[in-house]
Amino acid sequence: MAINWASIEKKWQKKWDILSLHETNPDNTKNKFFLTVAYPYPNSPQHIGHGRTYTLTDVYARYKRMLGFNVLFPMAFHYTGTPILAMTKRLAENDPELISAFHDVYKIPLSTIKELDEPKKIAQYFHNEIKQGMIEMGYSIDWRREFTTIDEEYSKFIEWQFKKLDSGGFITRGSHPVGWCPKDGNPVGQHDTLGDVEPELGEYTVIKFNFGDSKLVTATLRPETIFGVTNIWIHPEIEYVKISLNNEKWIVSRDSMFKFEHLITDNSSTEIIPGNSLIGKWTENPFTQMKIQLLPASFVDSKNGTGLVMSVPSHAPYDYQAIVDFTQDSNLLSKYPDIDTNNLVPIDVIKTEKYDNTPAKQLISVRNIKNQDDPQLVDATKELYTLEFNSGKMLVIAGDYSNLPVKQAKEKVKTDLIKLGLASTLHEILNSPVICRCGTECIVKMFENQWFIDYGNLDWKKDAHFSINSMSLLPPDIKVEFHNTVDWLHQKACARGSGMGTVLPWDPNWIIESLSDSVIYMSYYTISRLIKENNLNPSNLPEEFFDYVFLGIGTLKSVSEQTKIDKSLLAEIRNEFLYFYPLDSRHSGRDLVPNHLTFFVFNHSAIFPNNLWPKQIVVNGSVLMDGKKMSKSFGNIIPLRQAVKTYGADPIRLGIMSAAELLQDADFSLELVKSFNERLNRMYDLVNEIKNTPNYDVTQADSIEKWLVNRLQRTIKVSTDSMDKLRVRESLHNIVYLLDIDLQWYNRRTTLSINDKNSFLKYFFETRIKLLAPFAPFFCEEVWEMFGHKDSITLQNWPTVDETLIDESAELSEELIKNTIEDINNILKVTKIQIQRISIYVPSSWKWSIFLFALKQEQLNLKELIENSLSNPEYSEFKKNIPKFCQNLFKELSTMNSDLKLRILRVGLFDEIKILKELQSFYKTHDDIQVDLYSEDDSKIYDPKNRSIHSRPMRPAIFLE
Repeated sequence: MAINWASIEKKWQKKWDILSLHETNPDNTKNKFFLTVAYPYPNSPQHIGHGRTYTLTDVYARYKRMLGFNVLFPMAFHYTGTPILAMTKRLAENDPELISAFHDVYKIPLSTIKELDEPKKIAQYFHNEIKQGMIEMGYSIDWRREFTTIDEEYSKFIEWQFKKLDSGGFITRGSHPVGWCPKDGNPVGQHDTLGDVEPELGEYTVIKFNFGDSKLVTATLRPETIFGVTNIWIHPEIEYVKISLNNEKWIVSRDSMFKFEHLITDNSSTEIIPGNSLIGKWTENPFTQMKIQLLPASFVDSKNGTGLVMSVPSHAPYDYQAIVDFTQDSNLLSKYPDIDTNNLVPIDVIKTEKYDNTPAKQLISVRNIKNQDDPQLVDATKELYTLEFNSGKMLVIAGDYSNLPVKQAKEKVKTDLIKLGLASTLHEILNSPVICRCGTECIVKMFENQWFIDYGNLDWKKDAHFSINSMSLLPPDIKVEFHNTVDWLHQKACARGSGMGTVLPWDPNWIIESLSDSVIYMSYYTISRLIKENNLNPSNLPEEFFDYVFLGIGTLKSVSEQTKIDKSLLAEIRNEFLYFYPLDSRHSGRDLVPNHLTFFVFNHSAIFPNNLWPKQIVVNGSVLMDGKKMSKSFGNIIPLRQAVKTYGADPIRLGIMSAAELLQDADFSLELVKSFNERLNRMYDLVNEIKNTPNYDVTQADSIEKWLVNRLQRTIKVSTDSMDKLRVRESLHNIVYLLDIDLQWYNRRTTLSINDKNSFLKYFFETRIKLLAPFAPFFCEEVWEMFGHKDSITLQNWPTVDETLIDESAELSEELIKNTIEDINNILKVTKIQIQRISIYVPSSWKWSIFLFALKQEQLNLKELIENSLSNPEYSEFKKNIPKFCQNLFKELSTMNSDLKLRILRVGLFDEIKILKELQSFYKTHDDIQVDLYSEDDSKIYDPKNRSIHSRPMRPAIFLE
């Protein structure tokens, strides 16, 4: 009978609500665990892509509850920002694309769409939609702490945050480059763009190469490599222009001309130059005076930088590959006969420990890159640039800059070039095109009198680095990305002229933007319940209130008098914060590392003492659909509520969690969801059969039952280890797939009666259901109740390993039987013969001695193993067989996992014939086949084909007749 997911889900949602299972208050008898996930921006329903981060957080919360922690998992909604404003305008203009998305994808009735005529109404509609989706997905959230970022109480909190930043010297005002939407007239961040793309602003050094009466203007992110320039790249098929500015004539691509419009002094003198006409011409390196030529390259992007690229083939994979392509292309060489290829030898400028010379060449060789259009060049470039920036040093060729770290040399070379009048700077969006949600391509704008958070403050950066090094990061590999982000972050625009949100406390013309009011809100969760339940007036929440609650500044009496809040309530609010803080675990997608997550680290280190800094950050990859990131702007989303209605919450949860490990991008598959649905239905049917059987006395387990108990204990151990590291895919693999395989083997081997078998399976599944509970809460609650339990599985303890139930000898015995049957089956598949007799040969004791000796070696050396064995007098009569045996043994041990090796060593030599006797009854019962067992050194051995010589410990030889 198929599971009725809708019925089960509603049943348990109601029970959890009645029992208040997910509502968490301070409890000094328990260790707390406070975790959060990014609160959602309510401008659309959540989709499967969002489901990964939120489901992972809920799985972790449920796991920690079962470990006995007092878990707080709250949720709020992020109304701040401009995207909803743009959406309101588009609806008012009857934008057909947006209306189609609302009606056809999100299934919003047209009558309701007409009512969404204000930003707040849109936010509230999707707020309710997202919240209902979270409930339907089974997220164990304490909804009493819910708030929005435009609540007056929350705005008071954000005002306090900014006053703290300002008093700490972290707020500046000035002119800085920002990503900008020319249509909306606002700075843009990740939340304002299609596909949730954060505009990555980069500063190019614009270097001027003399070219007659003009300057060939190249844009580079690596001015320190000027010493290695061998040529300049031109795209022969694009147009260039000569423009007049700063009393000079610059040659740039026509597509990049708009970047310099504010500097152009005479538009009438603009001259168009075909790219092809520049190929082969000569110029001069302004720093080294080396003569260099202009060469053709297809990788040059007319919109990137200035459309001219200075070529440094030793340190730029694109440049090196383009030179290889040119010099190997006979057509190009004949088309441009004036080009001197002898002038294109790579010049090393930077050294690292990893590469001795021409690193670009080595990277291209390792990646097997074939031409300049190979997409691998993007990653190769990023890898080399990052390596050299972080650990490179300048070589002697750099003159006064030699031996300087690249980080220092880059700034000094840039500064000196600018002082000499040989260069200037250009800010650009490196990951362009970035499209605003209104549909306009974003540009860089130098914003005047803008308010910024100064993430470039060097002392602040030190605190951020210290915080990152002090916390747990999952997966650990992500740590370098955080440190790199801290290094390159600079001033970040923190306010804008329009949108919903909190007004800047000292300048009412500005509204704090969405990546600045969402960095310490985790602390507000701890007090939001008491603020709401006691209807505290926002006017009674001045700066002194938050100083006392979060920092302990002031006295209970004085703050109570000032805020008109009862002392007992004020003390309770303070104690609630102190109980739950610091935050134990923060969950977000990898795309938030360069912005939100690092801002979160910075702001905590600026405002809170270090004992209240975050303890852990968990980062996961994206969810892909057909290889692309899921996003409403890409039109490839599956709304979460729709998916739950179609497939059920638990199959979706399992499908998302099993698709990839943390940092990997998960390619979502509906087929995987359907497969989990089928597995759960089979499990459900089996539980229906066994639910009323008597309890099994596991201490009486024997033979195959003892083996499955062992396997269950081992699954508990490895699953717990995996869950502690949040390797959820690995954990699910053990709980679902491997235990299913073990169960199939058990069903094949057990000799228990139906009743006894069902009783044993009931014991097995009660433990397995607990392991599965964090992943599939609705299913596991239902099955737990079917087994006759009255309390929620949420309240059960996570299974722990019972050492008294571990019998490694029994486990290895079954491993031997299993391997032997598999070997017999493999022989039968190959030979396809009908057999009547199986002869099985276990190895001599000398083979076991060598086997155990080999297992003890930390580094097994084949030559030493053979020599050691040959020199042992106890093995003298077997000398002719030793080399071959050792070779086979070495090959086998090289693939054997360390856990199995240790188990064999702990058990030691055991009687293989005694164990394999079970096969005699097994094959007689199942196939009416005779099985004979022999030791290799048995004097009465029947071995017509001399197969026994091939026997190895745990791997008997076999002869079939």
